[in-house]
Amino acid sequence: MANDRFKEVAQFLKTARLAKSLSQMEVAHKLGYNTSQFVSNWERGIASPPVAILRRLAKVYGINGEDLFARILTDTERQMRKEFRQGVTG
Repeated sequence: MANDRFKEVAQFLKTARLAKSLSQMEVAHKLGYNTSQFVSNWERGIASPPVAILRRLAKVYGINGEDLFARILTDTERQMRKEFRQGVTG
């Protein structure tokens, strides 16, 4: 189950990877990582891909880098608003 912070990005990344029939390890190697843990964390919503690799990741998945960046921003803003409201009312 995806962590609440990046849940929409997590699902999007997993879907994009599977559409290209790539394993997490294959993606990791294409991005220069030695382990698939980074990709797994992104797909579980634990973390978001670093901005420095977004263009390369988008190229691997055959998606628009700007769209990927916008999705990450939207997810981050949604979560920050949620946390802010909880802090204000809680």
